[in-house]
Amino acid sequence: MKRVSLRSCVIAALCPLALHGQASPSVHPAIFAPGVISGPANDASPAFSVSGDTVYFTSASTIMVSHRKAGGWSMPEIASFSGRWRDGEPAMSPDGSFLIFASNRPTAEGGATLDGTWGGHVYKGSGGNLWKVDRRRSGWGTPVRLPPTVNRGTAIFAPAIVNDHSLYFMEATMTTKFHLYRAQYRNGTYEEPKQLSFSDGTWSDVDPVVAPDESFIVFPSTRTPVVGARHELFIAFQTAGCWGEPIHLALTDSIQSSDETEARLGSDHHTLYFSSDRTTPIRYPRSNDAAKRDVQRIHAWDNGLINIWYVDLSPWLKGR
Repeated sequence: MKRVSLRSCVIAALCPLALHGQASPSVHPAIFAPGVISGPANDASPAFSVSGDTVYFTSASTIMVSHRKAGGWSMPEIASFSGRWRDGEPAMSPDGSFLIFASNRPTAEGGATLDGTWGGHVYKGSGGNLWKVDRRRSGWGTPVRLPPTVNRGTAIFAPAIVNDHSLYFMEATMTTKFHLYRAQYRNGTYEEPKQLSFSDGTWSDVDPVVAPDESFIVFPSTRTPVVGARHELFIAFQTAGCWGEPIHLALTDSIQSSDETEARLGSDHHTLYFSSDRTTPIRYPRSNDAAKRDVQRIHAWDNGLINIWYVDLSPWLKGR
């Protein structure tokens, strides 16, 4: 049975809807820091510092950190609070004072790692709860598990934090697809999460990223017009507390792709980062120089695993 809150039902009835078939701008995503951050492993979910000069991201189920230098990004290192458990999906608070991430680490010292339950299956050791780590003067503190109000199951993933420290995330149960929730932060704690009006479980909605002022949300989904089980990116705008109908971003390029997930915003709040296993087609016939470039690119990052791509959302945000 779908878990739809009364608030969701009311909002769904009152919110103005975006027009169907709205044309999307023609944009071409670019690879982020190829060979350094987007490397030969699965790399995803970049969370930037307020200045944009430091990025935390997921690689091989570990949260990594890299710093912008004069010549580009530094070689990534394991973040001080990660490495022991299966960690990922870091999200930075808009003020940079804390970071929230998903992890399968035990809920108590000495306990077992979390098993995930969603879509009718149990995934041993692949569950997720959300953990918070505060920025200290000397670095990061010790991660603390968010309260049971948020971590009410073992499939809680993909945090996104807004200006008042309220939290968006995705959740599924054993019998449902993933859908999106918001937990209001008030008086030092989180209130009961509310399901977003457009995310009622009809489709799989995942990995939300939300503007700090909550004026828009971007998320991957299997909803129409997406074909099959793949996820593509959608954007929805909020007006007077109501979410409009999601609009398909329809990112257009010649690069082959099967999935678009783990959306994130850059520190400028309009550059969208997302993860994809898209690859660059090889054109034949080709010169020897082109063959060398293709081989170097494939060894560096372009091998069909997940990498980080980015695109400017400004064309969609104009006039909003």
